[in-house]
Amino acid sequence: MIETHEHLVQKVREIAGRLLLDGKVAGVLGLRSDHGHGATYLFTTMYDLEALVLEPRYVLAPICRTILSGLPEGRLGVFVRGCDERALIEMAKLEQVDLDRLVFIGLVCSETQARECVCARPYPCRIDVGEGVGGVALADDERVRRLLEQDVEERLAFWRQEFARCIKCYGCRNACPVCICDECILEPPFPSPPLGGWVERGQIPPELPFHLIRAYYIADKCVSCGACEAACPMKIPLTMLYAPLRKRLGELFDYEPGLDVTQKSPLTTTLEETPLHG
Repeated sequence: MIETHEHLVQKVREIAGRLLLDGKVAGVLGLRSDHGHGATYLFTTMYDLEALVLEPRYVLAPICRTILSGLPEGRLGVFVRGCDERALIEMAKLEQVDLDRLVFIGLVCSETQARECVCARPYPCRIDVGEGVGGVALADDERVRRLLEQDVEERLAFWRQEFARCIKCYGCRNACPVCICDECILEPPFPSPPLGGWVERGQIPPELPFHLIRAYYIADKCVSCGACEAACPMKIPLTMLYAPLRKRLGELFDYEPGLDVTQKSPLTTTLEETPLHG
């Protein structure tokens, strides 16, 4: 039996209410209906939960970090989809959040949402609300499949054309839940080596290294949330760039970001520690 959206919302409210009533959390982070829109809100009483909604999706992990930093004690309940959970695990690896202070309430993405992000794992480790849906393989996405069928020169030409629309607004970086550096090498004047910075100041569209540096930085952390593409005002299909990177990383190192807080990234270890697979 497929549960209706209203039933799912009611079930979520009940779970969150029990956590608050039993004193297991100091608050529950979620979305509250506000003038027809969903706004992030820290629910602290059962009565507040009448306004709780599940849509739209939003970038959860950075908000968690901010709330925990201002919450001197107690645990925080959070509604997590698969990418939210993986992002928090990646942030925990970087010592940005304490997972022991979080209580996850697992939600499932819809098939449509999974396809939008080309997500192979559109669900958290434990599902509390909803029914699991299958992941999306690269071959299931026609755009990615066509791109990967091209040779290297054709793919490079495709990305040069796409990146030519970039206005260097940093929306992709700012929306990314695992971009946590205080100083970004993509944003002058940091760093300032003798031969100049990594990215030329004031150049729009930026040179290709702007996107390739970010792609390398995010390759071992990307949790398939689609926030970068959703934030891009120029509609650059960034999920088509990162999805193949995640797949190749898994093939080479048997590694998937955000699944195990104890597993080190293969890009921060040696080949002796993490040998290539094939």
